[in-house]
Amino acid sequence: MDAQDDVRQAMLAAVPNLRAFAISLCGNIDRANDLVQETLLRAWTHLDSFEPGTNMSAWLFTILRNHFRSEFRKRRREVEDADGGYADSLTTPEEQTSHIEFGELREALLKLSADQREALILIGASGFSYEEAAKICGCAVGTIKSRVNRARIRLAELLGIEGSQPIGLGSDMHASGARDE
Repeated sequence: MDAQDDVRQAMLAAVPNLRAFAISLCGNIDRANDLVQETLLRAWTHLDSFEPGTNMSAWLFTILRNHFRSEFRKRRREVEDADGGYADSLTTPEEQTSHIEFGELREALLKLSADQREALILIGASGFSYEEAAKICGCAVGTIKSRVNRARIRLAELLGIEGSQPIGLGSDMHASGARDE
C-alpha cells in the first residue's frame, strides 16, 4: 500500500463524520451530501497542501466548514424567487440616457480652453484642493479659482443648465459645484 492509498483510506474513513457535521451545519441531507462531495473534491485537488503526519480529519473538517461559510455568505445576498414574481417586479428605466449625457459632457469639456478644462478636472474630477491644483499648474491659487469658476459657468452654458438645476448622476451636484447636505 502506497502513500496515495493511505490518503485515500484516511479520506474515506472521515466521510461518515464529515457527513454528520455537514448535516448539523445545514440541516438538509441532500445539501450535506453535496458539501461532503465538494469537500472531498477540494481536498483531493489541493492534496499537495496537506502536511503528512497531521490530522487528515481536522483538515477535511476545516475545508468543509470554510466552504459552508463561503456559500452561506454568498446565498445570504440571494433572493429566492421560485415563481419569478420578484424578477417580474423589477423594472429598469425605459430610456437609458446616461451614455448620451456623458458624450455631451465630454464634447462640452473639449470646448473649454485647455487651462479651464485642466483646472476643472483637477478640482472637480480628481479631487485636488485649489492649493494642490495651483502647484500642479504652476500658478497662483486665485488663478485656479478663477479658471474653475469660468469653466463651470461656460460648461453650464454649453450644457444648457440654468441656476441650480442638477447635472450628472445622483442629482447632488449643481452647476455651482456645491453639494446638497
